[in-house]
Amino acid sequence: MQGVNEPSFIVRMIRSPVFRSLMLFSAFRAVYGMGILVVTYFLATSGNVPIWTSVLFLLFSMVFSRVLFKFIKKRWTKTADNSDPIIPTTVI
Repeated sequence: MQGVNEPSFIVRMIRSPVFRSLMLFSAFRAVYGMGILVVTYFLATSGNVPIWTSVLFLLFSMVFSRVLFKFIKKRWTKTADNSDPIIPTTVI
């Protein structure tokens, strides 16, 4: 049974830095991935552009997405509220 002041499982999960990073990563991949697919489709179906252009674009996007995500994650962690301790401070 939960204590009076103990937050619920959902509240603890939402406050968790790991959960927040996972949600940020998932949203980033969904939006960025859809954009990459659309651009690649237009590059692949264009009659004026050779097919290797699509492959180069996909390789570039793999590297660029990692750099972009690291930047977003760094900015996200600076603005996040870190008032909750990451390591439990309970003494047995």
